Amino acid sequence: MREIVLGTAGHVDHGKTSLVRALTGIETDRLKEEKKRGITIELGFAYLDLPCGHRLGIVDVPGHEKFVRNMVAGVTGMDILAFIVAADEGIMPQTEEHFEICKLLGVKQGFVVLTKKDMVDEEWLEMVQDEIRQFVEGSFLEDSPIIPVSSITGEGIDDVKKLLDDFVREQIFQEVFGPFRLPVDRIFAMKGFGAVVTGTSISGRAVLGEDMRIYPGDEVAKIRGIQVHSNAVEEVEAGHRTAINLQGVETQSISRGMVVATPGSLEPNYMLDCSFLYLGSNSKPLKHRARVRVHLGTVEVFGRISLLESDEIIPGDETSIQLLLEEPVAVWPGDCYVVRSYSPVTTIGGGMVCGNVSPAKRKRVSEKDREYNRKAVDTLANGTLEERAIFLLEESSRGLSFDELGIRLGLFGKHLKKALADTLSNKKIVIIDTVNQIYVSESSVVKMEQLIIDGLKQYHSKNPMQSGISREELRTGLSRHLNTRLYNYVVNKLLKGGEIAQEESVIRMAGHQVALKADEKQLRADLEKWYKEKGLYTPTIKETMESFSDYTENLVKEVMDLLMLVKINESLYYDTEVLNNLTEQVQKHITEHGEIDAPAFKNLSGLTRKFSIPILEYFDKIRLTIRVGDKRVLRKKS
Repeated sequence: MREIVLGTAGHVDHGKTSLVRALTGIETDRLKEEKKRGITIELGFAYLDLPCGHRLGIVDVPGHEKFVRNMVAGVTGMDILAFIVAADEGIMPQTEEHFEICKLLGVKQGFVVLTKKDMVDEEWLEMVQDEIRQFVEGSFLEDSPIIPVSSITGEGIDDVKKLLDDFVREQIFQEVFGPFRLPVDRIFAMKGFGAVVTGTSISGRAVLGEDMRIYPGDEVAKIRGIQVHSNAVEEVEAGHRTAINLQGVETQSISRGMVVATPGSLEPNYMLDCSFLYLGSNSKPLKHRARVRVHLGTVEVFGRISLLESDEIIPGDETSIQLLLEEPVAVWPGDCYVVRSYSPVTTIGGGMVCGNVSPAKRKRVSEKDREYNRKAVDTLANGTLEERAIFLLEESSRGLSFDELGIRLGLFGKHLKKALADTLSNKKIVIIDTVNQIYVSESSVVKMEQLIIDGLKQYHSKNPMQSGISREELRTGLSRHLNTRLYNYVVNKLLKGGEIAQEESVIRMAGHQVALKADEKQLRADLEKWYKEKGLYTPTIKETMESFSDYTENLVKEVMDLLMLVKINESLYYDTEVLNNLTEQVQKHITEHGEIDAPAFKNLSGLTRKFSIPILEYFDKIRLTIRVGDKRVLRKKS
């Protein structure tokens, strides 16, 4: 069953660790430095077995300003917040920063614990409660209970347990689906076992023996062991504080902030489309391309904020941005992030990663660019699944595979198929490659159709005496970067619909016919007669041009293209009927004698070496024959 994770947040020395110890009996400060200084430095973990039978995972975060990076990592995967305020001090700087971080990272449920009740009188306690009410006004904690406690005397601890028990009883635990993800917050080696990673599993399910990839790297390791709260288990679901023993990978190749996940479920990238809130507590505007510290899951990475709509943003405003990171990260759409200033280090804002986790760098030169950027981020952040899927496909010039679309939407397998069923049915999304499951948007098909039709019409206009153009020549002429899969799909669609026609490799508009003038018709008739009369002793191109010197060479070549001629090489062309007769004679000879050589071909055809050698090489080229030494035999058909 999915585990609920409780997280703490609040100012340093406000009693977060003492509260966890009073609730669970577990000491979460495990480092010598923590015990010596009396403050939490690293994340601490505990659990609480509730009367309802459910086990609650607890993450205790550090409160000191120097360790906010660790605090942000602890909020990842948190379901409910225990917001800690000490009764003797009230709201303090880290109280405010921690609360902003929790809001930015999407925490939606929680309650306030007013610690150190034993150190103040009732009047003071009421005053601090009023201060807290004003502080959380308008937030997700606005109507939440405030529970005064003393971790020393135990007063109020049972009230906290009851609140947590009631909260868990109200939860509806849905089936776990989707790939497994565990952002790593700790790595160590166990003698005889190898690398062990810990974190809060935030999606999916993992089982013993399963392969996992360590993102954003490309190493794959096998799960050798799983522990949840120090107990060995065979599988783990989303929401559990988890330790995983990985086989086939060294600890040196794993670092905090990496993600252990199902192979093929993430797509590392340096750029992310995001919504962004610039906190009202900031003292000055934020400029385009400001260098910042970005916290995503358990990773901190340097980067720049590319403002997509303006050159600066004032405190309290929201906008669309693109994060340009200095190292790749692996996230899903819907993941939240926090931004801290480069120097001095303070929390300045944050937001949500929108639908495209692998975008191109967005332009912001013109107002048209900026308007498009606004539409893009709004669609990806707030659009329906169909709208987001169509937009992502329109932005991809090559289309997206089923798995790639799943990563960008954060939806996988049968759930993605079900979600796309209606969109596929009404042809708003089209599968252009059923083997590789490549999807494109309907608008991409329509644009390609128009591109092909316009290209053919333009070709016919410039080359009225040509019956058409080869598929490949048209494709390369339209664009070097054309999506070949989409091009072939649309050509076949237009052929099936009768809008274009094809003879051999040449395609044309269905209604196109070569229209010749009177002198061109005469030239065509003369050329036909010329090649038929010459028979096997066909003229060279040079001889033909000399005989028809009253016409330009270009016109002669264009009319020759209309004839039923077979090109042997650059110099020799044969009348099709003449060459077909010779081909049949050669096939018959080889069938009867098993082979043919140059002298035998010369006796059969009566041709000199000038014609014999090119024709024999042509038969090899069209795969009628295959040369074996000085002889040729019929090529076996597969």
